[in-house]
Amino acid sequence: MEILIHSRNVDVSDRLRNYVEKKTTRLDRYMSDLSEVRVDLVEENTRRAGGRHVAQITIRDERGTILRAEERSNDMFASVDAVVDKLYRQINRYRGKRRRNRRGANNGEGLEFEPLPLDDSLLEEESAGPEIVRRKRFPLQPMSPEEAVEQMELLGHDFFIFFNPDEQSVNVVYRRHDGDYGLLLPEMD
Repeated sequence: MEILIHSRNVDVSDRLRNYVEKKTTRLDRYMSDLSEVRVDLVEENTRRAGGRHVAQITIRDERGTILRAEERSNDMFASVDAVVDKLYRQINRYRGKRRRNRRGANNGEGLEFEPLPLDDSLLEEESAGPEIVRRKRFPLQPMSPEEAVEQMELLGHDFFIFFNPDEQSVNVVYRRHDGDYGLLLPEMD
């Protein structure tokens, strides 16, 4: 497991680095096939003192599953503690869904979950007016709409783009205001 620590406006002392490594190494006990743990530590310059220290952790496993959590507090060590606790809860929820899916797959009720790996690299940043300020590239893997909804929930996003092998096209699932989900199926004119 590779642990990457990135910081912005924060001097990462040896004490903080050791603390983060100690806390994130324990994640391997709950998700044994972790390949990468990325920790982003940011100190924001805001007037509100309560949420200046931000810790965000993104974990990836060997199957491509991504879990991400972020916490803010007035102390970086407290932010790290809170974000690790949040990730433990997400891992437990993810493992429970995988178990339920495996049981359902035996009965023909569900499908095996094969998540989509994402590439978080920024390609270009622009400014001035309403322009595209961030671009992401990511590989598409075939999955059902139900699997795409699960991946969207794991990431905490409001929409998710995936390749639907039944439709032989790129589709989008999204969360509706009423709590249900929508599926966009593009057609060429």
